[in-house]
Amino acid sequence: MEQNEIKIPKRILSSLLSSLAAGVVPRSGAPYIAIGREEEAGAVLDDLQNVAEGGSAMRFIIGKYGSGKSFLLQLIRGYAVERGFVTADADLSPERRFSGSKGTGRATYCELMRNLACRSSPDGGALRVIITKWLSDLQSQTVSDGFEAGSAEFYKQMDKRLFDVVRSIESQVGGFDFALVISRFYRAYISDDELMMSACMRWLRGEFTTKTEAKKIFGVSSIIDDDNWYDYIKLYAVFFRKTGYKGFVVMIDECVNLYKIPNRVSRENNYEKILTMYNDALQNKSEGLELILGGTPQFLEDGRRGLYSYEALKSRLYDSRFADGGFKNLIGPVIRLRRLSDGELYALTVRLTRLHSQYYNITPRITDEEQQEFLKLCLSRAGADTMITPREIIRDYISLLNILMQNPEADASKLINGGAVKLAHGDTDPDELNEPEPTGYNKNDFDFNSEDIQI
Repeated sequence: MEQNEIKIPKRILSSLLSSLAAGVVPRSGAPYIAIGREEEAGAVLDDLQNVAEGGSAMRFIIGKYGSGKSFLLQLIRGYAVERGFVTADADLSPERRFSGSKGTGRATYCELMRNLACRSSPDGGALRVIITKWLSDLQSQTVSDGFEAGSAEFYKQMDKRLFDVVRSIESQVGGFDFALVISRFYRAYISDDELMMSACMRWLRGEFTTKTEAKKIFGVSSIIDDDNWYDYIKLYAVFFRKTGYKGFVVMIDECVNLYKIPNRVSRENNYEKILTMYNDALQNKSEGLELILGGTPQFLEDGRRGLYSYEALKSRLYDSRFADGGFKNLIGPVIRLRRLSDGELYALTVRLTRLHSQYYNITPRITDEEQQEFLKLCLSRAGADTMITPREIIRDYISLLNILMQNPEADASKLINGGAVKLAHGDTDPDELNEPEPTGYNKNDFDFNSEDIQI
């Protein structure tokens, strides 16, 4: 089916266009503008086959600001949910880290739990949905096996089946307390005790701040905190597989915030946590779990403050001596995002034109030749052959479409060649300003052949 024949729900299309115009990655609708990242997404989806069989994996998505890291993560999130995985995503910040004091590790865990998604709850907040669906399925299985709902034998069988799952979790770190809270949730579920179910959800989401409070309510001796939150991520991966899902995919973006930590000891503590995650994944110590981290080249390669400053990680993530000459390697742990080709950028503008005209129910006032002229202008800037990013292209192009729509007297060619649409310059990382600026394209040397690009 042609893209212009696909009717996208108005709500998704509105969110998609407004997010793109603001330079923000949309949480829904990413597949509608997915162009040029098939190989990178495919490499991660190949990992999911291993995860579905009880394996584990870890990937680092590395690219400049605006190159499409966050977009690729959201694309993978949608694919994973559709394939029967549970996903969770979070952005790191000064308040959210892998390791730290004052709740920074727990804050990352809480954000992941808020964004927990599955097929029946794709927009987040899926933890309660997953648990109640699992309990409902257990009840249905018990009834189908001949036990009358509500009878003593029915509850006896439910206890047995629940115990079988809980017992397999207890062997995990933190599993005993986790299993106890799940059992308490089940008791509250069958007795319709909303207050206790809410308290159980608070504990499972890491919202308890003192062990005293948790012990008073549940009798458990621990809570989810800065030190043990990753152990509970691994535990959830096991639990989700027991409840019928294929695995757990955790995506953590903006890892450059770790690179920006000024204190060396604090920074290395975070890198130590990443090393633990990496070793667990490669040694299959985290059953059914895939971890995907997104960051800039500085976060990975800086020898003073990046991952390469931590020798144990550098020796694991450093590029092979044979990884020269522009050859791609999507099997290793690090996936470096390449610049989209001219043809892919052209296909992207075609796609954006169709979506924009569909949302506003208008006929596009820009021709194919003018679209190519717009791209020539963007790509002829000095350094654009390596530095231009999809975010810049998208923001500028949607701005052009909006101006043409609101001003009937405006002419696309005059706007482009007259410079009325200012090109974005706000996506450059200050740490990249010292890099030598490459030579730009000659304005006549572009290749907009998009015959092989699905648009």
